[in-house]
Amino acid sequence: MGFLTFKGGVHPFDGKDMSKECPTEKYLPKGELVYPVSQHIGAPAKPLVTKGDHVLAGQVIAEAGGFVSAPVHASVSGTVKGIEPRLTSTGSMVSSIIIENDGEYKEAEFVPARLEDLSREEILDRIREGGVVGMGGAGFPTQVKLSPKDPDKIEYILVNGAECEPYITSDYRRMMDEPQKVVDGLRIVLTLFEHAKGCICIEDNKPDCIRKMKELVQDIPRIEVKELMTKYPQGGERTLIYAVTGREINSSMLPADVGCVVDNVETMVAISNAVLLGRPVMSRIITITGDGISHPAHYEVLTGTNVEELVQAAGGLKDNVKKVISGGPMMGFAMFDLHVPCTKTSSALLCMAEDPAFESEATACINCGRCVKVCPGHVMPSRLATLAEHGDLEGFQKMDGMECCECGCCSYICPAKRPLTQSIKSMRKIVLANRRKK
Repeated sequence: MGFLTFKGGVHPFDGKDMSKECPTEKYLPKGELVYPVSQHIGAPAKPLVTKGDHVLAGQVIAEAGGFVSAPVHASVSGTVKGIEPRLTSTGSMVSSIIIENDGEYKEAEFVPARLEDLSREEILDRIREGGVVGMGGAGFPTQVKLSPKDPDKIEYILVNGAECEPYITSDYRRMMDEPQKVVDGLRIVLTLFEHAKGCICIEDNKPDCIRKMKELVQDIPRIEVKELMTKYPQGGERTLIYAVTGREINSSMLPADVGCVVDNVETMVAISNAVLLGRPVMSRIITITGDGISHPAHYEVLTGTNVEELVQAAGGLKDNVKKVISGGPMMGFAMFDLHVPCTKTSSALLCMAEDPAFESEATACINCGRCVKVCPGHVMPSRLATLAEHGDLEGFQKMDGMECCECGCCSYICPAKRPLTQSIKSMRKIVLANRRKK
């Protein structure tokens, strides 16, 4: 049993048995593909192609728009149909490059390299040119994360394999099917930080995965596997750092401030591909699961692929489906249209036959304190939600509202079914917008 954990958290039904044993299938898309120029935190990428251009898979179609940005690559060969706003899984319209797939999948030339032949700057350049971002959901450009002010102060490289979000099993399948690529990615990152040790962090509900990884790294210096207690949100950046190192960060800090770098399993695979093979981010594993889909599955999906195609490949939605979520049930986005593209940060599609959040009627707070007990950010969600509902910006900030992790634990545990997380999240956006104006 794992004992590394944090204070707070909840134990929702994990639903992972629906998909964890489903083999990963490669899915080749049909028709047009859509590439939003914002698939990452930071400045949008700048298109390099125009209507009528012919492109190859792996070709840069949009360059990084600044230091905190990342390029976008075509994942198929074909013809650019245009650049226009398209709907994304979050419900926003984003400028996107549209490519008509020619079905030939001709690739650009990729230049492999040996790690020992590359300098620190060359490694970072290959990661940047490969368009690698945090693929666990945040989408922070990886070359920026791996370029802290003082690399010598980094002591831990944490590979986030917790996958604590219910139902999602894409990271689990990646670790089971291609563990060497995960390790290779970690070894590459460790060459950038000579005083750091690498920790592959996995929840103890994945014992087969833990065994496989331990066998793989047993003779590799500076790398070890850390077993985590199964609890949500064990894979959150703050909670993971605390569980493994005992160090704490707040909303004004970065992991590097406490000597840590945290990267997702899929990101490590992308680093390995970019540095050793010269292959940019063109695909990722996505879990299609839930009791509202006919055949749960894992697909290795090319970026730009229409989500509706994946649903049909998995047998289509059942007649009784009530909600479809991009991501998991705790932090994912409910979708009103499936005609949206898969991006670098798309990890799962959850199809639910029931929608307890919609069907539950919120009542008045009963002051039970359960939300405070489970909050990993150590704030008072019920009070913060009330301040948010009343528009009290000053009171919200005084009560440390910006320390909310937005993990959803409070809404999950609340017997009054109040949408605590949603209220707090909305207020946090207002506070951040006001700070940017100043």
